[in-house]
Amino acid sequence: MNNFSPLAGKRALVTGAARGIGAAIALKLAEDGADFAITYEKSADKAAALVAEMQALGRSAVAIQADAASPEASRSAVEQTVAQLGGLDILINNAGVLIPRSFSDQPLEEIDLQLDVNVRGVFVVTQAALKHIPNGGRIISVGSNAGLSVPFAGITVYAATKAAMESFTRGLARELGPRDITVNLVRPGPIDTDMNPADGPLAPSVLPGLAIARYGKAREVAEAVAFLAGPGAAYITGSGILVDGGIAA
Repeated sequence: MNNFSPLAGKRALVTGAARGIGAAIALKLAEDGADFAITYEKSADKAAALVAEMQALGRSAVAIQADAASPEASRSAVEQTVAQLGGLDILINNAGVLIPRSFSDQPLEEIDLQLDVNVRGVFVVTQAALKHIPNGGRIISVGSNAGLSVPFAGITVYAATKAAMESFTRGLARELGPRDITVNLVRPGPIDTDMNPADGPLAPSVLPGLAIARYGKAREVAEAVAFLAGPGAAYITGSGILVDGGIAA
């Protein structure tokens, strides 16, 4: 761990963080000094292993089972976080789902799931967290480069959900500015995770559009999140960082 701990004393909640980008974010925030809670839906073993890793760094850490599509579970996760950590300073809206398919034949169930997790889930957990986040806090959502432009076919609904996060971020930043609470996005491009592996079905469509011709690493997204969570980003709000290998260039 670094001698300088920019997030020492801060308490963070990272949703959907048992693996992939969420786990990388939690690990980076812990290295920077934050205590934290993570939510997970099914990966209990991975969540427990991550908590143990964080505790080995000297951090307080807890894993909370919560389906991001459930408003009740999301609200409960916030309350459990506050009870276990003694408060909440940083919310990272990471939970998300991508179901690539042509919109013309995408089942309503797949559309609903992406809307429920990627949009409504963010609204619900953020609203619950705002009852606790103090002045000077941070809200950071994991959006997508596809929220700005859609570089290939097959992700229409997913892109629409991430575009919603753009307006949500700007609007909430206006509301919370008087409290010095910043609201920002990190916009990953293609990141090598279980949801979108570098050798997965989307790769042939993705790789030709990249300036840096590889999938990104979860840690590279986590570094951007940690910057926005830290003291150096206090005057950045209603904005976002692209971590996309140049696919939106």
